[in-house]
Amino acid sequence: MSNILSLRYSARTIGYGAVGVLALTYIGLIAVVMSYAALTVEFTQSVRNDEAAVARLESQYLNTVSQISNTDYASVGYTKPLSKTFVTTKSATALR
Repeated sequence: MSNILSLRYSARTIGYGAVGVLALTYIGLIAVVMSYAALTVEFTQSVRNDEAAVARLESQYLNTVSQISNTDYASVGYTKPLSKTFVTTKSATALR
């Protein structure tokens, strides 16, 4: 009986089995690291695209504010008010 067990599970067979398991584990780890790197690159690119979109919107906003600030309202037909009236009221916050 011990002769059959020694033939089935010899040191060489166990060694080959361990090498096979380690090789598969190594290949699996390489696949995980490569997929993580691909996801990181994709995320970085999407962040750059979002930053570019924000920069475009900010530029449009600043151009619009500049146009509003530089407008000569008298040439457009607006006149200065004759009188100014300020309304006094209580604070509209919750801390009255």
